[in-house]
Amino acid sequence: MAIHEAPIGIVDSGLGGLTVLAALRRAMPEQDFLYLGDNAHAPYGVKSPEEVVALTRGAVETLFGRGCRLVLLACNTASALALRRLQRDWLPDAAPDRRVLGVFVPLIEAVSGHGWREAGQSARRLRAVFFATPATVASGAFSREAQRLAPGLSIVEQGCPGLVDALENGTDPAPFIRRAVAGALAQGSADVALLGCTHYPLAETNFRAALPPGLPILSQPDIVAHSLSAYLDRHPQFCGGAGRLECLTTGDPAQVEARAGALFGQAMAFGAA
Repeated sequence: MAIHEAPIGIVDSGLGGLTVLAALRRAMPEQDFLYLGDNAHAPYGVKSPEEVVALTRGAVETLFGRGCRLVLLACNTASALALRRLQRDWLPDAAPDRRVLGVFVPLIEAVSGHGWREAGQSARRLRAVFFATPATVASGAFSREAQRLAPGLSIVEQGCPGLVDALENGTDPAPFIRRAVAGALAQGSADVALLGCTHYPLAETNFRAALPPGLPILSQPDIVAHSLSAYLDRHPQFCGGAGRLECLTTGDPAQVEARAGALFGQAMAFGAA
């Protein structure tokens, strides 16, 4: 595959990354994308760090093997637990001409007031509540990254046990969200709520109903799409194509297609990874 035809790879532990994929395709309709949902091992949010690193690396290797030169981890748990380790310990030797990016930095930079870039800090002072999977919260990675990029940003990290499973299985997410919001608000008021899992935009209406009226909510799909588009403007060697899309799954394609169709209201074709 020629470099200018290489698709951008998108990895998620399940179906949540499809929210990011949809935003990316709206922002870059001429770009080729290759989506891989690791549905056989979902959700990542309850797994150990070592399991998440191994699964994420395996997914990235699969996408590299299919011609991707840039892979986006559209999974906050993978971004929290695996991204830095892959970038530091694996990528320089395994594929030094390729890149792996995550979804933390765009969200931090959006709330702190500046765009996705390789370095720089914002002094904007805000108190944010960050809703995420238990594994993402346990890692503390979002708070560490926020402190590095935006020292004025105070973070309350709140886990949402069971929420990803509920969304994947079609269970009512409202009870899980109400419990998480109550836990977050018990720690004090906030200036903004951050939905730190790519599944959570599917339940944004429930978050709005549970949170205080008027509290701003930032979720990742459009933020990540804008940031990746700007990144590709600076690194055009990683983009190209004609708007093609292929979706793969490590799970059962027929089951994944049915669930994706129920979640997003449109038919989507998946092949076996």
